[in-house]
Amino acid sequence: MCVMPSDASTALAEVFATVARALRAADDLDTTLERITALAVETIAGCDSASITEVNGREVIARASTNELPRAVDAIQYETGEGPCLDAIRERQVFRTGDLATETRWPAFSLRAKAVGAVSMMSFRLFVQNDTMGALNLLSRHEAAFDDDAVAVGAVFASHAALALSTARHDADMDLALQSRDVIGQAKGILMATRHVDADGAFDLLRTCSQHLNRKLLEVARDVARTGTLPTE
Repeated sequence: MCVMPSDASTALAEVFATVARALRAADDLDTTLERITALAVETIAGCDSASITEVNGREVIARASTNELPRAVDAIQYETGEGPCLDAIRERQVFRTGDLATETRWPAFSLRAKAVGAVSMMSFRLFVQNDTMGALNLLSRHEAAFDDDAVAVGAVFASHAALALSTARHDADMDLALQSRDVIGQAKGILMATRHVDADGAFDLLRTCSQHLNRKLLEVARDVARTGTLPTE
């Protein structure tokens, strides 16, 4: 039996395809995130502006914004420690409000956000598996701007933003690993030549120095590569 897709599911599939095509040519992470926020405003009914927040350890960092309004709203959330963006990150849910003037969940945040021009707001957690990487924030200057369809389409953009952040982090980790391996290799080569030891002996010298000075082995290796000798402090 052939089941014809509904108009809603067809429209959502078209959104996926449009976003994927637009992002395929992105040069870097910042460009990708900026395109995601711009496309969200163009595509999601009621959305006037958008931003993406990244979680890096215990820090929350503004990564992309379509204009000054979400930048101001994000700053208020960071200052007050409350708001839909932060709750989406902490509680792993979608948070939506139709009128910040009457919102009681975030009293310190809501009135200040309304004062700068935000009325409706919706935030999505950005995640891959169990790794929370940030939030996508959608804003409107009108009441009750985001309906259930906006939630569904917003989730599309959140998934793309999460994938972009995850890919960028993986690439950065790989680059760091390669750089670390090169630096340690250079340091071992220097110690093998100057201390007349083999590769294992050179690594043992690095490790012993690292433990003695209570410094990371990579830092010790960088010193050796730069100075030609093991650091003493």
